[in-house]
Amino acid sequence: MNDQPTSAADPELKAQSILLAASTHDIEALRTLLRRGSASVQDLETEITPLHAAIAACEDGQMSSTHLLNPTAHHSERSVTIAAAETVRLLLQNGAIWNDVDRNNETPGCMALRLGLKELYEIMVDAGVRAEILLNRLDEYESLDDDNVRDGDEGADAANRSANDDTTELSEGKGHSATEDAPLSTQSSPDEPRNEDYLQSSLRFQGDRILDEMGNGVMMAWESDIMKRTADLLCPTSGLRVLNVGHGMGIIDQFIQQKSPSTHHIIEAHPAVLARMKKHGWYEKTNVTIHEGRWQEIVPKIMERGILFDAIYFDTFAEDYKTLRDFFSDCLIGLLEDDGKWGFFNGLGADRQVCYDVYTKVVEMDLFEAGFEAEWETMHVPEMKKDEWEGIRKKYWALREYKLPICSFMG
Repeated sequence: MNDQPTSAADPELKAQSILLAASTHDIEALRTLLRRGSASVQDLETEITPLHAAIAACEDGQMSSTHLLNPTAHHSERSVTIAAAETVRLLLQNGAIWNDVDRNNETPGCMALRLGLKELYEIMVDAGVRAEILLNRLDEYESLDDDNVRDGDEGADAANRSANDDTTELSEGKGHSATEDAPLSTQSSPDEPRNEDYLQSSLRFQGDRILDEMGNGVMMAWESDIMKRTADLLCPTSGLRVLNVGHGMGIIDQFIQQKSPSTHHIIEAHPAVLARMKKHGWYEKTNVTIHEGRWQEIVPKIMERGILFDAIYFDTFAEDYKTLRDFFSDCLIGLLEDDGKWGFFNGLGADRQVCYDVYTKVVEMDLFEAGFEAEWETMHVPEMKKDEWEGIRKKYWALREYKLPICSFMG
């Protein structure tokens, strides 16, 4: 009985020891502690992790007080940053979760960005990229035949544990997100709309936005500047053959029409959007062809007919990142002219900067693997008033800059 209080206190004592060693950048002590302890422990009150602690120690006013506890530390600002970088790398090597959030809903990367610690921020972004690439590869692994999966069950389980340790809530833009149970790179969270459910749901058209019946923002008018610039880059001249996947409010299709394309194909699956397109005269436009249905069903038929396009845009709702990756990896080779260009709405991880930067890098790497090179143009996003998001279940955009992708075949 006397041992029970001590035993109960041991995990908390161990966690505090790891957090203290991380905050003082005491590498040797941390190595020793991590032999039997976790790099992902959290303080019970603040919920900070060792990664948070190592980064927070670089904040002005914190350096001298924290590093006095480590008599071997050098106290200049640069040496503290170097020590913090070494500490962060050690923690990541030992399984620290790159995007765990503290009580203030900050990931370690968010904290580094707020404190202006560029080097530490880039380390966290790179850690996120590695984690998401691993998740993507695991997704490919799981798609192998059952015999191969059974042969590798033990390895797959271990890899899954490692990958899932690196996932907290991310947002993949409009109608996309991920949780610890549902990584962004594979599928949507149970709380988020599924494409199948979305296509059967009723929509609310409110002038400057479309909402589904759950209150999710399908499309909003603030995206207009992004759509206009995208249309300008994809359609620099008239007479082009254009395909748009996902009509929504029709913002980009209106800008494409202003470019006088020779043919303008639009794929749209939602019955309410299609009815609105009929009402607004899209079916009567002589150079427009409407394809009713999901792109997964329509695109193969277009490819069978040998129709090619000079410009393609992709912006669907309630589909995960894997769906986008499948589109550009498997379909564009049969849709896009050799010198054509294509783009997509880049809302991956747009609820926080570190996730957005992680997914921009992940997408760029996947594009390269699929044979595309991407040019990114940074656009300023005006600060939106609070009432613009009023009535919307989840704010799918929280950043001040948008990275606009224009892609083409390499070579």
